[in-house]
Amino acid sequence: KTSNLSALSLGALGIVYGDIGTSPLYTLQECFSAEHLAITPQNIYGFIALIFWSILFSVTLKYVIFILQADHKGEGGIVVLLQEASANLKGKAVNVVIGLGLVGAALFYGDAVITPAISVLSAAEGLKVINPNLEPYILPIGMIVLIGLFSIQRFGSQKVGVLFGPVMCLWFLILAVLGIINIIQAPQILNAINPYYGYLFIKTQGWSVFLGLGAVVLALTGAEALYADMGHFGKKPIRLTWFSIVLPCLALNYFGQGALLLANPSAISSPFFLLAPTWAVLPLVLIATLATVIASQAVISGTYSLTRQAIQLGFAPRMSIIHTSSKEEGQIYMP
Repeated sequence: KTSNLSALSLGALGIVYGDIGTSPLYTLQECFSAEHLAITPQNIYGFIALIFWSILFSVTLKYVIFILQADHKGEGGIVVLLQEASANLKGKAVNVVIGLGLVGAALFYGDAVITPAISVLSAAEGLKVINPNLEPYILPIGMIVLIGLFSIQRFGSQKVGVLFGPVMCLWFLILAVLGIINIIQAPQILNAINPYYGYLFIKTQGWSVFLGLGAVVLALTGAEALYADMGHFGKKPIRLTWFSIVLPCLALNYFGQGALLLANPSAISSPFFLLAPTWAVLPLVLIATLATVIASQAVISGTYSLTRQAIQLGFAPRMSIIHTSSKEEGQIYMP
């Protein structure tokens, strides 16, 4: 049982947390660039507090603790939630729930459209930290990686899936180490644990900061995968992995980025890659690119699963569904 739980937890780390695990690549940078806010200590504390407490409330409380309870024979996902809710309602309430469920599904599609592009490009942008003259190559490299990723979908993810867990385990370890190194340099960033800084930030900036708050949501992309992939791994491995590895490592990295900006506001040009010493940036770009490919694969697979569920319930037109594995029913490809 212990070895099975360990295997499932490692698998969950690779598949379920790939998307949210690569959010530190771009979230804090986008927060400041969205509204062109000054890199002041108050604004840094404010954004870090908002990111940290958003993760605690939206992911930990909402998904990991609460929504994982709403399963159907072990299966999860927004369409399953729609089914379960509709079965216990009558009249107009059913239509309202179906409408909300379909909006939720549409939002997941939106996340799946954004994630591969923004994640892979953010990883490739580490090249300009190594050498500013490499900037013209970022977009072509990103396009090559994405074209390659979508080209191999027809072969199925079963063969490369074995690598996902160990790679993401290394990735989260790197997130934590980089965060700790920079927190030691500016430990006052830990004040941002106090949610009052988030409240103060919103109060002083007013409605003009609305776009910046929208960028905070980037820290939560991929949270839906916790619920959608519950049928593959079960509640216990997903919860165990979140509390023991993912949440601590994400928090340490975001606080590390905040500490870096307190010490060096100009680091906003690439706060993630500038966490690392110069010699480590190139290896970090390579592992980040691999992690973003894994994150992209997770949402692509999730989109296939969501579409199949929608077809089965009559919410989407019938499409060709090809099973890429003789053992796992959930591994499908939709040309």
